[in-house]
Amino acid sequence: MAQNQMNKYVWLVDTIHRAGKISLEDINRKWLDNDLSEGIEIPKRTFHKWRIAIEEMFGLTIENENRGEYRYFILNDDEIEKKGIKSWMIDTISTSNLLINNVSLKDRIILEDVPSGREFLQPILGAMKQNRLIHITYYNYWRDDERQYYLKPLCVKLFRQRWYMVGESWSTERRIIFCLDRIRDFRLSSHTFEYPDDFLPEEYFDGCYGIIAGDDTDTEKVVLKVNSGQANYIRDLKLHESQVEKERNDQYSVFELRVKPTFDFQQEILWNGEDMEVIEPIWLRKEIAGKVKRMWNKYKKN
Repeated sequence: MAQNQMNKYVWLVDTIHRAGKISLEDINRKWLDNDLSEGIEIPKRTFHKWRIAIEEMFGLTIENENRGEYRYFILNDDEIEKKGIKSWMIDTISTSNLLINNVSLKDRIILEDVPSGREFLQPILGAMKQNRLIHITYYNYWRDDERQYYLKPLCVKLFRQRWYMVGESWSTERRIIFCLDRIRDFRLSSHTFEYPDDFLPEEYFDGCYGIIAGDDTDTEKVVLKVNSGQANYIRDLKLHESQVEKERNDQYSVFELRVKPTFDFQQEILWNGEDMEVIEPIWLRKEIAGKVKRMWNKYKKN
């Protein structure tokens, strides 16, 4: 399907979702204000074709009130809020449409770069679709060297502007996480593999804050005390989907999560500085305190 047509479907979904309920007349009024329209209204027949395509593609059903203003609405609108590739795709294309429609403001819109997706994401997804093995040369920061891997590409994950791949070694069956922007060379193998029945990406990353998984860290209850100002940010943009606010007052809030307190999660706690305090578990509180002490020892010398 042409990308332009996909953009139109996503525009329609986003417009109805934002409005809640909206007539075809108001849809066309908004449509004509968008560069995608090229100044041409959506004919009723075309609109109904789009409705069918949207249901087939995204599983979203657009219904009509059949009374009053005959406004359209998304019957299963809550599906858009659910975590998954379809909701992510709708959000991404919707944002892309918004930027395209405001290209005159290009010098006033500052974006973050996602370099890892440019060169290797597409061939890796292609290999995943065909269950083809891949050869990669990978650079490791800690060892400061490059190594060769022959892998089954199992899944990809986006975290903090970087794409990662979980690959299973052909020879050892060990599952390793690779950052795409550290791949130095990529070759597609002619050999195929059977996708392992025991691997479910959601389960593999269950309890993970970010990208670190499979390091034998258990999922456990973590209790964080956050100053009231910073708590507003934590409340609006959750650290983890398991996050629950247990207490709130003018000075602080207490949040409870069920996560694996791995290195990347600990880095997030430190990033919040003095505004966040670990209450439980005690071992994590001591671990963060030790890191803070070692930081202080570096700074107090001068």
